Order: sequence, then structure tokens, then C-alpha cells
Amino acid sequence: MSVTGVGVEQAVTLSAVARLYGRGDSQVPALRGVHCAFTRGSFTAVMGPSGSGKSTLLQCAAGLDRPTSGRVFIGDTDISALTETQLTKLRRERIGFVFQSFNLMPSLNARKNVALPMRLAGQNPGRAQVDAALEQVGLGNRGGHRPAEMSGGQQQRVAIARALISQPDVLFADEPTGALDTNTSREVLGLLRSVVDHAGQTVVMVTHDPVAASWADRVLFLSDGAVHGELRGPTVAAVSEHMARLGG
Repeated sequence: MSVTGVGVEQAVTLSAVARLYGRGDSQVPALRGVHCAFTRGSFTAVMGPSGSGKSTLLQCAAGLDRPTSGRVFIGDTDISALTETQLTKLRRERIGFVFQSFNLMPSLNARKNVALPMRLAGQNPGRAQVDAALEQVGLGNRGGHRPAEMSGGQQQRVAIARALISQPDVLFADEPTGALDTNTSREVLGLLRSVVDHAGQTVVMVTHDPVAASWADRVLFLSDGAVHGELRGPTVAAVSEHMARLGG
């Protein structure tokens, strides 16, 4: 379902999105009427103190969780109005997701892990397509290796290749460097920066790390489930200062 009046130059738009957990008097608001948008071909970091709603925002934006009220658009498609079947199809075809814990299948090699989402969607990616995705993340020679035979950074690169193989409208990353050391984190962040700069990909990343956020074009700050400003052209010092004001 498409809705007119929403600019398609935005990869993702959230309009008055609220998310409540629990029932009755015990309801807890995770998001409180959030308005924000993520432009195509941009890299945005989402930051805020613990419990500010960062991961909930990401999950609602990616269609992994439904908002209690408000609307979410991928391009001009109102995903809030989709059935579960339609939403599953949209996630497989137009959304990539990278998790902190990699979420690779230990019994499958890198090549089969990358191909898995497309196979689950009923598609059969060719060997060249899979190898091109691995080459894009610098692992063209590791296709036959299983996760246990790779470092944490290499596993995260496989996860990014898996998210990118379907050429999604947007790549969501939830603390993608949270389980990595400093040098490996820098490599993964450089890769995310590269897919924005050279492939025109849209990346939305939740992080708690000002250094990671400084790789983005923009930082969106949340506090108590609401947007509390943004920072363009972020530096580590500016991000740290803003987080300190938010109590993060």
C-alpha cells in the first residue's frame, strides 16, 4: 500500500510513532510520538541513554515491531498498514538488518549464510551474486569458511553481506560493533561508511559509542522515548557532550 504526500527521497519516515508495552495501569511508553526521517544514501546514528527507546525505534522502523500508534513508511509504502504476510515479504526484499550478535548459522559456510535470506524468500541467488556480496565486504576468499573458522569482525562482515545481497532500501544495524574490539570496530564502521559513500546505501545504526557515531553523517538523539535533537557532521567530542547533557 502506497501513500501519496510522503517524499520518496526519504528511505524511512516515522510519523507520530508511539509504542507502549504492557497493559492497563502498568503500560510503559517506549516511544512517545516520534517524528523523524532518514534520507536515501545517508548514514544516521541513533543514540540516547539506556532505556531511551533506541532499539524500539529501530525495530518499528524495520517492521520487526508494530507501533501502538503512528505510521512508518519505507519509501512511500506505509508498512503500518500491511498484513503480516505483506510485512514479511517487504522485510525480505527491501530491508537489511545487522545485529550485534551476528546471528549466523554455525553449520553453514559464509557463502550459504549470505544466500540464506534470499533462499527463504523463494529466490535462488547465483554463486556469482553471493561471491560479489562477499567481495563487497572484503571476504571474497572466505566463502567456504564456517563462522567458527572466522574472527568476530569477519563474522560481522558476513552478516553485512547477507543484509546487502538483496540490495535493500535501507540497512538497519543494532550495535553492530558492540561485540568487537576497537580495531575490528573501525573496520566494520569503515565498511558501513563505504556502502553509503560508494553504493548509495542508506544506513541507520543504533550505537552507544560516540566514536562509532562519529562515522555517521548525522546523529539522532533520543531521551525518554522522544527525539531530543540531532547533530550533523558529528565529532566524538560533540557527540559525547550532547550525550552528557542527556545523562547518557
